Amino acid sequence: MAPRDLVPAIIFGLLGAALIIALYTASLTPGSVTTPLPSKFTVDGKTFTFTYIASTESEREHGLMNTKVTNSTFELFAWPAPGNYKFWMYQTNTSLDMIWVNESNGVGNVVYVVEAAPSCYNSSACVIYTPTSAANNVIEARAGFAQEYNITLGTMIQFT
Repeated sequence: MAPRDLVPAIIFGLLGAALIIALYTASLTPGSVTTPLPSKFTVDGKTFTFTYIASTESEREHGLMNTKVTNSTFELFAWPAPGNYKFWMYQTNTSLDMIWVNESNGVGNVVYVVEAAPSCYNSSACVIYTPTSAANNVIEARAGFAQEYNITLGTMIQFT
């Protein structure tokens, strides 16, 4: 086969490889939640209302940055599928508890908890919190919430 005859095969092969890489990369991108999201959650017999819900990439990236957090501030971070979604505390105004919950049909189990994660204002020095189990939801609340309501690995949380 002459070198000139190989050009179409090489181009076709490169395009095929690029398509495979693009499809693989797209499968890793969490995307937006398109199903109805809960407005409340119940733990230890007490029901709480979500103040904020982050179900798109831009909402999840913003989180509670530069937001006043009170005892009644709760944010739900939701993804369309479980994953080991990482968090950091860049430009939050207070320490937070982060609770990773793997939920299905309105009932979830806590799979990872970070208590009292401190604020961070230097992005190069922020701790990145990585769960050890996959979850499709993360709840952020004021520091001390998880301890007050006895939230540990395996705790059941009801979403409504």
